[in-house]
Amino acid sequence: MEAELTALAASGATAFVGLMVTEAWTQARGRVARFLARGEDVDVIDAELEESREELTAARAAADDEAIADVEEEWRIRLRRALRANPEAADELRILLDELSPLGAAGPAVSVTNSISGGTQNGPVFQGQTFSALTFNSGRGADAPEQRPGTA
Repeated sequence: MEAELTALAASGATAFVGLMVTEAWTQARGRVARFLARGEDVDVIDAELEESREELTAARAAADDEAIADVEEEWRIRLRRALRANPEAADELRILLDELSPLGAAGPAVSVTNSISGGTQNGPVFQGQTFSALTFNSGRGADAPEQRPGTA
């Protein structure tokens, strides 16, 4: 039973910390705080979660993997202690994780920037992952002379 609770605590910490850096955290934070409070002041736990989110955001910005791991470890230990003190909370944690898992499914936000420089661009530039059944029209008529770099 101890190994199962330890694995559940690790899974919970990974899920909670993963959600902290997503837009979904605003939806999940209150539920996570209420689960973790267990007789403590929910506002105190909420403030601790927010502090962890700020630490995590800064660590990710600095690419500090050790600090990221520390935040997750902190919540893994707290969850494990909460589950040891109240093994009946395991079912509640499983339900919470099942309900929160779709929120984190979108994955981390990714920012991509492309620059086009030099030469002549005679049409739009498209950036994306999947394109299908699209027609790209550069606006140049069929009878317009072909332009090459360096020509007017």
